[in-house]
Amino acid sequence: MKIMVAVKRVVDYAVKIRVKPDKSGVETKNVKMSMNPFCEIALEEALRIREAGLASEVVAVSMGPAQCVDTLRTGLAMGADRAIHVESSSADHFYPLNVAKLLKALVDVEKPGLLILGKQAIDDDCNQTGQMVAGLLNWPQGTFASKVVLDKEKKTATVDREVDGGIETICLDLPAVVTTDLRLNQPRYATLPNIMKAKSKPIKKVSPEELNVHIRSDLEVLEVSEPPKRKAGVILSSVDELIDKLKNEARVI
Repeated sequence: MKIMVAVKRVVDYAVKIRVKPDKSGVETKNVKMSMNPFCEIALEEALRIREAGLASEVVAVSMGPAQCVDTLRTGLAMGADRAIHVESSSADHFYPLNVAKLLKALVDVEKPGLLILGKQAIDDDCNQTGQMVAGLLNWPQGTFASKVVLDKEKKTATVDREVDGGIETICLDLPAVVTTDLRLNQPRYATLPNIMKAKSKPIKKVSPEELNVHIRSDLEVLEVSEPPKRKAGVILSSVDELIDKLKNEARVI
């Protein structure tokens, strides 16, 4: 069985985000970029499934400008067998529906038995692509997965989902779409020998036109602004004063 994993290039989680002066987005020039943390978890899970003998190949996929190759090289250094880059000069049009359409087209070509994605990207927090591509493919989906167990003989996947009330366990017929949550696993670090080996692993480049997918902007960002500044804290002299402020100012009691 082949597993396809979608990985996204985003501003590194440790970077302090700065909004552009014109409020059209966040500043990305001269900013450290890395693989989306949820995508790292998705790739790690695919690698563990392959190492358990339940898959034969892991294919990493990324979409966007030429710099996405760096993210794919990271995925190859972690252990992916090969990579596919859907190249476009602008990342502005890679909103969830367009990404889902491109993933569907790639699935039609590659024929994977399992498609794994991070549940969301930390740059837009949309949490939509996995659900959309499952709908386009008409595949069962297991979102917010905290545990994934495959049964090779029955061709099923048992997924523990994190929901508001606790854990929900579902059984999916393969092929299926799984989106990963934070507690699924701890991604591995790429070792230096694997980083060197990754340079010789193949990265196939395709365009949306070659996949017969028409990319259009279906969303418009009106304004990006920073959250309001938090008020400075105050030191209170007594419990009575604290209760008074909680009751009359914060109105929480």
